[in-house]
Amino acid sequence: MPDELEKINQIFRIHDEQKRPARKRGEEPQPPKQDPGQSAKKTPLQAMDELLIDASGKEARNYTGDAESERDYRPVRQSHEYHSGCLGGLMFFTFIVCVSIVLACLAWMAASDMLALNKESFTAVVTLPSSIFQSETVDKIDEDGKKVGTKRVTHADMDYVADVLKDAGLIQYKWLFTLFCKISTADQKVSPGEYELRSSYDYRALIQHMRAGSSSTVTVVVTIPEGFKLHQIFMRLEENGVCDYNDLMEDAAGTDYNYDFLELSEGEGAYRLEGFLFPDTYEFYVGMQGSSAINKMLENFHRRITEEMYARAEEIGMTMYDVLKVASLIEKEAGNDDERALIASVIYNRLNAGIVLGIDASVLYPYNDHEGAPTAEMLERDDAYNTRIRSGLPPTPICSPGLASIAAALYPESTNYFYYALDTEAGVHRFFTNDTEFNNFVASQNYS
Repeated sequence: MPDELEKINQIFRIHDEQKRPARKRGEEPQPPKQDPGQSAKKTPLQAMDELLIDASGKEARNYTGDAESERDYRPVRQSHEYHSGCLGGLMFFTFIVCVSIVLACLAWMAASDMLALNKESFTAVVTLPSSIFQSETVDKIDEDGKKVGTKRVTHADMDYVADVLKDAGLIQYKWLFTLFCKISTADQKVSPGEYELRSSYDYRALIQHMRAGSSSTVTVVVTIPEGFKLHQIFMRLEENGVCDYNDLMEDAAGTDYNYDFLELSEGEGAYRLEGFLFPDTYEFYVGMQGSSAINKMLENFHRRITEEMYARAEEIGMTMYDVLKVASLIEKEAGNDDERALIASVIYNRLNAGIVLGIDASVLYPYNDHEGAPTAEMLERDDAYNTRIRSGLPPTPICSPGLASIAAALYPESTNYFYYALDTEAGVHRFFTNDTEFNNFVASQNYS
């Protein structure tokens, strides 16, 4: 029975294909048209379908109907353009995923550098020299937008700073650090100096620790002896890495320091500070700003000179600035504390008598590089510090005196001495009331 059914099915298939009109590729199959008048009649094929019964007595499957359905309503095969579109979309999606992964990796690397994540623990010392800093004077504006004065603003070369930090291994991405510095105006926050920095510091911490006074600032202890003049003090600060000599001279001349005693100064330029840089032992930051180092010494002077001292100066008819001049001469001349008040008495006796002081230490003051006694040419040169020729006190102190010399200038001994000379054998000064005794003693000494 199945063989006969297969043969009948083949006959119907051939008959069907001959009757069905050809359709174009991709065209949807159309159901066969029927004559309205024939809708009630059954075709021979339909009648044959109804009569076919299988051996079990059940109605046979409609082979012709299924075959026709498969032929006429089979899905149209997808075109090549559809496959190309899917492939392009897949490639675009893959590209987006890859770019996202790359950007995420870059963002993580940048964040790790900025936040100092997963870094090996170490410390590094970096130096920011004063030469990479530039200062400018800008207007100071109050809350109402009115100009109330001026102030100096210092800017650092952050490209240099970024290079130093990168070379030290403290940052990895220079461009990212400089961008952070521009956003946070870090060029106005860092200071000259030498700093010991940790690899665990993030960008913000690095900026905070590169400021004068931070816990990372490397310090150095410097002693300024009594009797050092401004030139020598600045040279010592430079030798110890505190500041550059030229920067100190520039800041001494151009920076406004808020101390009333400076109004008494008669010096010009940097030398207006001569005598006010109090001799002491200081702890300075390495590479700090010159103005800060100077202010540290001026602040010490301000604390050491008491109201009683100002009152005593007024009592003896002198300004504190003149007292400093006398004290500086005593500091340079005295060999020990016992001599200070006696030398002070000689200075005041000669000033009151209108006699030139004749102190060689003052004659030597303008000659920074000269060692030894003044030459004949120096003694003959008519300048303001030549107390062999000029009467009165020099125009400025000739050094920074200590408290002992200031006290001697304020409280001199009451004597009739007008002269003193060094006893080369004993290493102390001898004092005389007249020039004859003085000249005879000098003739007995070998000062060569």
